[in-house]
Amino acid sequence: MNLTRRSTVARHSQGNLTHMRLAIGQYTATSAVGAGLNAMRDAIRTGRSGLRRNDLEHCDLDTWIGRVQDVESVELPDSVAHLHSRNNQLAWLGLQQDGMLDSITALKERAGPERIGIVMGTSTSSIGRTEKAYRHLLPSDEMPPEYRQPLVHNLHSPGIFVQAVTGITGPSLTISTACSSSAKVFASAARWINHGLVDAVLVGGVDSLCMSILYGFNSLELVSPNPCRPFDRRRDGISIGESCGYAIVARPELIDDSDFVLLGYGESADAYHMSHPHPDGKGALLAMTQALQRAELDAGDVDYINLHGTASQANDRIESRALAQLFSENTLASSTKGWTGHTLGAAGILEAIITLEAMRYGEVPGTLNCDEPEDDFDFGVIRQNVARPIRYAMTNSFGFGGNNASLAFGAAHD
Repeated sequence: MNLTRRSTVARHSQGNLTHMRLAIGQYTATSAVGAGLNAMRDAIRTGRSGLRRNDLEHCDLDTWIGRVQDVESVELPDSVAHLHSRNNQLAWLGLQQDGMLDSITALKERAGPERIGIVMGTSTSSIGRTEKAYRHLLPSDEMPPEYRQPLVHNLHSPGIFVQAVTGITGPSLTISTACSSSAKVFASAARWINHGLVDAVLVGGVDSLCMSILYGFNSLELVSPNPCRPFDRRRDGISIGESCGYAIVARPELIDDSDFVLLGYGESADAYHMSHPHPDGKGALLAMTQALQRAELDAGDVDYINLHGTASQANDRIESRALAQLFSENTLASSTKGWTGHTLGAAGILEAIITLEAMRYGEVPGTLNCDEPEDDFDFGVIRQNVARPIRYAMTNSFGFGGNNASLAFGAAHD
């Protein structure tokens, strides 16, 4: 079924930001709070954090992490056993939740597997497997045979793995732009569909805990010895987590019961500094502005923003500064990293799904662990969950090198 030339969806334009509004189909997320959406809903409703003291093997850092329980025991299908890694185990665990595989099968039957793309986001891919391979080097300094996995020691490993287990045969891409990676998957999906390359895209993100990440962020003095406290005056760094998430983005005629649409996206790269955002939040402001323009929304239309909110000293202050230039106190804002930790390349899609869930149930998550809010921030966050209908929402994901992405979502039946 080729829908490339038959879409009846109106195209919207704002200057050169022409696009069509795309349907969001089935989605799922797995993180430290548990596997699947029910675990996420329960955690947010009850204020149950998934953070725990660091217990990752071979890591002695005094910190808290957002670890997904029992990832190491996940068995991959025999057909992809050669792609074994912790990251792909997590990717497979996530794909099995909330009927995601059944939804993908139904989409293939309707659109054809060759008309569906895959765009995955990650930060370090399966580097944890590479670290393990080096710990098991043979006396000859060669990797043991079981670690000679060129498709795993590969940044594109998530895309290769998901394509293999889903049977999707359209184009496949893995994006690695640090913490904005799996927010940018929505932007790439929109471009692919708008240009007629495909009719639907399975977007996703997966990042798993590994030594390179934990010790790397520790070397930057960004890792907290406490559970992270976004926007709290005592905040002293991030809690690193792991997660995966998936969503179907498609032409509306392919998704009969869609509740949400991707209204717009914004991307920027201010390149101000390798690891520090622009002090005035210029890149963040540009990404948010672009998302609003593509969505044809005024800032006052946005009911809720899920913030990047990492709990580092600089990032929270600068994001607050950027928000104040666009939004008023009528827009609710919060960071949800107190539940999951900062899941890096998977944070974008995880927090997009948390936002969609807030839209679905009319419960806006607060900012966990923000007990003493910073009193001189330009824009404040909500600390407790708030019951409120949400028509329009946004998410922010900001990465190293000033690589920023913002997404705008709306109700499908507004």
